[in-house]
Formats: sequence, C-alpha cells, structure tokens
Amino acid sequence: MATHKTRMLIIGSGPAGLSAAIYGARAGMEPIVVQGLQPGGQLTITTDVENYPGFRDVIQGPWLMQEMQAQAEHVGTRMMWDTITEIDIQGGSPFTAKGDSGDEYVGDVLVIATGAQAKWLGVEGEQEWSGKGVSACATCDGFFYRGKKVVVIGGGNTAVEEALYLTNHSDDVTLIHRRDELRSEKILQERLFKNPKISTLWNKTVERFEGDPAKGLTHLVLKDTVTGEESTFETEGAFVAIGHAPATELFKGKLPMDDSGYLLVEPGTPKTAVPGVFACGDVMDHTYRQAVTAAGTGCMAALDAERFLATLDFAKEAAE
Repeated sequence: MATHKTRMLIIGSGPAGLSAAIYGARAGMEPIVVQGLQPGGQLTITTDVENYPGFRDVIQGPWLMQEMQAQAEHVGTRMMWDTITEIDIQGGSPFTAKGDSGDEYVGDVLVIATGAQAKWLGVEGEQEWSGKGVSACATCDGFFYRGKKVVVIGGGNTAVEEALYLTNHSDDVTLIHRRDELRSEKILQERLFKNPKISTLWNKTVERFEGDPAKGLTHLVLKDTVTGEESTFETEGAFVAIGHAPATELFKGKLPMDDSGYLLVEPGTPKTAVPGVFACGDVMDHTYRQAVTAAGTGCMAALDAERFLATLDFAKEAAE
C-alpha cells in the first residue's frame, strides 16, 4: 500500500478526464489519473468515430483514447491502474481517495470524470451485434445508416429524440415501445407523431437481435406484451434508447445530484457544491453526451482547478 499525492487528482480516464489531465499537466499540476474499471471510457467500445474534430477519415474509438492517454502522459500525467472505492471530500481540500488496490490518493483538487453508461436491454444478440447494427447512440452512429431502415427501442425523451434525429439520415424509422403510450414530453410526442418518416410499434419488447456475419444485424425477434405472440421485424440498424446511468454511486450523500443521479454543477461551469471538486463529462451532462463536449468540460475543469489552486496558494502565503 502506498500514498500518492498530487495537486490534481482525476477519477476517470475518458475524453473528459484525459483532457483535464492534459491541461492540468501543462499548468504544472502534475495530475494523477485513476483509470477505473473501463480505462478510456465508452469510446473504447466504439468502433468507427467520424465526428471528432481534427480527423478527415474515420478513426477507431480505442485508438483515439490511446492517443489521448499518450498525450496526457507526454506532458506529465501519471496514470494509475486502480479503481476508487472510497472518497473523502467533506473536510475540503486536500481530498483523499482509496483505491481497490489499497493505495491512497491525495489531491489538492479533485476532478470527477467517471462518466455514464448506456443502459442495455440485456437480451440475446445485443452485445454480439453491438457495432454491427446495434448501437446506443444515434448522434454518434446515425450517419452510418443513411438511407437504411432503422428502429429505436424505448419510450422516453431519449428514444423520441433519437428517432427524430435519425430522420436526418433515414426515411424509414420505427419506434418500438413495450407499452401503448410514450413517457416522453408531450411536445416531443407531437413532433414524433407528425413526422411522416416515423412509425410506431406498440406493446412490443425485443426478445433477441439476429443477424448475418457478412451483413451484420438483419432483424429483431419481438414479443407482443398483450398476446405473447412472437414476430420478426427486419431492420439494418437498431438503437437502444432506454437511458443512461451515471457512475456516481461513490458520491451519493456527498455531492448534490439530480433525480437520475447526475452530479449537479454551477450552470456553465464544472464546479460542484464543494469548493475544489469539479465534475466533467457524462457524469454531469445528460443532454449532449459526446466525446467532444466531454473533452471541452474536461478543459474547463482543469482551468477552474488551476484558478482554485492559485487562490488557495495566495491565501496560504498571505497567512504566513
């Protein structure tokens, strides 16, 4: 067991955490990044990435995260293969975290970049065809289904928004919902029902995803929630849109959250209710959830952290 001290402790190693690390290292804060259960974040399970600025051709998600990590390390970041299991922020700066390894991490500022995970149905074929016709992000992957027949699974705001977005690429979008009415906001429902490119399948659940190794996803097997009858539905793309779960279990009772578990921050900033603790990326953003927006808030967290430390240092010098 060892104690690792730093001016900037970052929990999470996706685009937000690594961007914070790059800016923090360049500011001389010698950040430590504790990588967590999924080093690199959600992009490590994303294949083609075509909307991250700076790359003319399609790039691979895992490669992008490897490059971000290499850049962070190049400018002075220390990467730690560990998962934080306990955190103490109540006493203010410095903040202490304990890893699954038994090691302790102490930071003058804390940047939370633990991200969020898309919720999946957990049915047969879902993971097998992930990236081959099954996705959980229309904004990320919808472009690859231009002119194709696609479906969206869900009935809340996320599902309706994804269906509406997909009409930019497809003239044949079907929303599949397990009930006979949607849970989304009325204004979104109105837009959905008025859109001639979208049709709805009510009282249906997805039993499994099936496909062809050469073609990818080819169809869904559906079950009627009223009659129990099974049917098949041909499609080239399926978007699971039943929400996201932010990785904030560690901070329950310690930082304010909204009803869905996302960390609350001062509007327009990554500042949490505890001075010196900053949240960036999907852990505080339930609206955009893009790699580029996560990276942007990571940059903001580092800049605000630098200002916080400067104020802290000035106060200490004045007191001496």
